Amino acid sequence: MEPAKEIVRFDNVGLSYEDEPETLSDVTMTLNEGEFRFLTGPSGAGKTSLLKMIYLAHKPTRGKFFLFGENAADAPRDALPALRRRIGVVFQEFRLLDHLTAFENVALPMKVAGVNQNQYREDVSELLNWVGLGHRMDAHPPTLSGGEKQRVALARALVSKPDLILADEPTGNVDPAMGERIMKLFVELNKLGAAVIVATHDLHLVQSIGKPLLRISDGTLSRSAGAGGAQ
Repeated sequence: MEPAKEIVRFDNVGLSYEDEPETLSDVTMTLNEGEFRFLTGPSGAGKTSLLKMIYLAHKPTRGKFFLFGENAADAPRDALPALRRRIGVVFQEFRLLDHLTAFENVALPMKVAGVNQNQYREDVSELLNWVGLGHRMDAHPPTLSGGEKQRVALARALVSKPDLILADEPTGNVDPAMGERIMKLFVELNKLGAAVIVATHDLHLVQSIGKPLLRISDGTLSRSAGAGGAQ
C-alpha cells in the first residue's frame, strides 16, 4: 500500500504581524490525504490565522510550510492560484457577491475554472438542497439571513470537490439540526478522500463526530484524540 500523500506540513512555523509578538509559534503538524481534524482553542488563540496561512492568505514569518508537496512558504505569487483552487474555504466573512444569485455564487468557482454550466448545474442544485436552500437559489445575498449566507458560502466552497476543506466555525450561525447536517456533509466528503480541518468552539459537535483534535493555546499547537480516539 502506498503511503498517504501529505496535504499540509508545517515544520517549526511562526507567524507574526508586523512588529507584534508571534501569533503562532513553533507550529509543527502534518495533515495527510483523507484525514479529518477539528481545530479548537479559545478566541484569539490563532485558529483563524492558522487556517488563513494554510489557504496562503498569510505567509509564515519563519519555518517551513508545504502544501500538496509544494514549498508554499517560498512559492512565487503566480503559483498560488493553482494551489488555492485545490482548497475549499469557509471563513466567517462570507465574501458573497451581492449582484449574483445564491445559485450563481455557488457556481462561481466552476465558472471561473471554465466548466460548462451543463456539467455543474446538477451539483450546484444538489448542494443548495443539501444545505436547505433549494427554495432560495434565485435569491440575492442582501435578502438572505446570516445563516443562509453561511450555507451559500459553504456550498460554494464544496462545489468543486476540493482536495482540502478548511472551515472556520461553519455551524456558528445555524440551528443544531442544520449544524449536524453540515457536519455529515464534511464527513461524507472526507470519506471520498478530501482532507478536512474544521475550527469550532462546539465541543459537543466535536465529541459527536469523534475525530482527532488540534488545539491552539497561546499560539502553540498540540494534538489529542477525539471522542473515543476515532480516526
